[in-house]
Amino acid sequence: MIALGSDHGGYGLKQEVIRYLEKNQIAYKDFGCYSEESCDYPVFAKKVASAIVNGECEKGILICGTGIGISIAANKVKGIRAALCHDTFSAQATREHNDANILAMGARVVGSGLALKIVDTFLHTAFSNEERHIKRIEQIEP
Repeated sequence: MIALGSDHGGYGLKQEVIRYLEKNQIAYKDFGCYSEESCDYPVFAKKVASAIVNGECEKGILICGTGIGISIAANKVKGIRAALCHDTFSAQATREHNDANILAMGARVVGSGLALKIVDTFLHTAFSNEERHIKRIEQIEP
């Protein structure tokens, strides 16, 4: 299951991601926000990160205006490796090399067409499981 979260700046793009997930029959849980009314991104970053750490969801997608703040907030949670991606190459590389478990995007940075390609790449790329990458991931864990 995919955990979704956004602030008001990412709400519209999150709705596009939901349509993509539903079309592709990918299970998800939306942790908010639920409108374009101003809200605080750390609240939703923590909800999504907690769902992944506690095993409720396998991966997450977080969206705010730039993707920066929401990714920083998510990365404060132990066990989370949130990657801010604005292109498919980065989405592929972060899954293969970093085993990132959250994709963060900026709704004011990428259009919905590219964003959905990034989501598709992130969700369908496996971790390479190479020893050198495992070693590096262990080094960044607190």
